[in-house]
Amino acid sequence: MAVTSDYSIDELKNEVRHLVDRGVIDRHQSICVLCEFIPPREWVCVECELERNDYTFKDHICDLLCKDEWQED
Repeated sequence: MAVTSDYSIDELKNEVRHLVDRGVIDRHQSICVLCEFIPPREWVCVECELERNDYTFKDHICDLLCKDEWQED
């Protein structure tokens, strides 16, 4: 995950969507799995941004991707 030191929740959601679409992570895993893709020195910034937006590490990845678009059959 290529993330800069200046984080926004939208950028984070885009990166998470990319990881889910590639099958690297599963939407039912907890958000804490993201720490595997973010350098430890940058994780603090991600953690702060998640907390500012009322997410916890126990929340699921799908909580970040709540605006899924469903195709009609």
